[in-house]
Amino acid sequence: MMITFYVAASLTLLTTALAITRSNPVHALLYFVISLVSMGVIFFTLGAPFAAAMEVIVYAGAIMVLFLFVIMMLSLNKVTVHREAGWIVRSVWVLPLFLVAGLGSELARVFLGGGSVGMIRVVSPQEVGVRLFTTDISTVELASVLLLTGLIGAFHLGRKER
Repeated sequence: MMITFYVAASLTLLTTALAITRSNPVHALLYFVISLVSMGVIFFTLGAPFAAAMEVIVYAGAIMVLFLFVIMMLSLNKVTVHREAGWIVRSVWVLPLFLVAGLGSELARVFLGGGSVGMIRVVSPQEVGVRLFTTDISTVELASVLLLTGLIGAFHLGRKER
């Protein structure tokens, strides 16, 4: 079970990095689907089969297919792809690199035996809901702000230029 966790964690890091660095939106989206499926495997190995199923069904299934259809319907041409490639400057990479380095160092700590992934037990959906909306409510609020930011960004990118 531990080997499965490590392989899934490594695959998640790799495919997420590939999803971020691809200029072709369809390729980036497919890498992101692989990342979400491997996150489902991580949830399953940590004893949360309900969260794993929801990760795969809701995120990797429904939402990513919707994103793929939107990207295909937009029919991006070469001019749009080159314009968007110019948006990525080095200063944009500072925060993602910091976050990936932190996650990578935590993964290395677990690999070297300094941390523990163990204590696997099955967590019921009721326990997850109670925990999210009592002790971890700030995490839920932060996720809602992140989703709102993504929505505003999608609106900004999708609007017609004047």
